[in-house]
Amino acid sequence: MAQAFVNSKIQPGKVVVFIKPTCPYSRRAQELLSHLPFKQGLLEFVDITAHSDTNEIQDYLQQLTGARTVPRVFIGQECIGGCNDLVNMHEKGELVTRLKQIGALQ
Repeated sequence: MAQAFVNSKIQPGKVVVFIKPTCPYSRRAQELLSHLPFKQGLLEFVDITAHSDTNEIQDYLQQLTGARTVPRVFIGQECIGGCNDLVNMHEKGELVTRLKQIGALQ
């Protein structure tokens, strides 16, 4: 069930961030991405603590990405890593370029 749930969220052309609302790194990723001009419906934050199978979701994220920590940031179907990876991409000017490439920005 966790695998199907995660796979249903990850889609081409969309940014999905798996988060825990109490995690400071999750909040930082949300803050950074929320300031960008996404097209409607192409940015989604998924609170994994709202699901009874949080541990299974994290286990599957580890299988998929090599880490079970949050946030796990997917640009399209590719995981770019966590908060620090997202911030580094943004500081290098690569984030907006990638988001434009997948058609996620207005």
